[in-house]
Amino acid sequence: MEINPNTTANGASSASSSSGSATSGISSDFETFLRMLTVQLENQDPLEPVKSEDFAVQLATFSGVEQQVLTNDLLQDLAGQMTLTGMAQYAGWVGMEARAPVAAFFSGAPITIAPEPERTADAAVLVVRNEAGDEIDRLAMNVSDDLLQWNGQFDGGAAPTGLYSFEVESYRNDELLSSAPVDVYTMIVEARQQNGQTVLITAGEVEVSVNDIGALREPLQLL
Repeated sequence: MEINPNTTANGASSASSSSGSATSGISSDFETFLRMLTVQLENQDPLEPVKSEDFAVQLATFSGVEQQVLTNDLLQDLAGQMTLTGMAQYAGWVGMEARAPVAAFFSGAPITIAPEPERTADAAVLVVRNEAGDEIDRLAMNVSDDLLQWNGQFDGGAAPTGLYSFEVESYRNDELLSSAPVDVYTMIVEARQQNGQTVLITAGEVEVSVNDIGALREPLQLL
């Protein structure tokens, strides 16, 4: 991802330019309004001249409409600046590993998993599914395990490169209590703007909302 250090400055310049254009447009509209008002005065009925109160109402109406236009323009500029600020904030996350309940990309290196079995469970099983949703692995785990690593290794070799999702099944007295998605640690490779929101992209082109990220850490250096 390429980050332009002048993004904020350019955004501020754009906002200033937009505000200037809005002000210029309002000035032009006001001149048009005055010309129309002059024509109205020149063509009014001498026997029923326009009352001063009516002039005041017209001026107030014009002022209110133009002020609303200017306010809307300023709000749009402010929203744009806030979006740029958000992008700059999350750009620092690129290259970090995020903990989130999403699919993880496997290409040979172990995937770190953070299972959370039910507290009342006395046994738990980690279920691994491929991108098609097919179960490809099932591993018994301790209910007290904090972090696990899935190495993707089988008797016939390693699992194919691709996306894998994980679930933890919680048991008590051999009865299934629940099956829930598991958080994984996955690399953030990009911060992207979509519909005015900042979305993070992880390895394998998986989109993650910043609200779904529970933790960040430096990538592990595996030997």
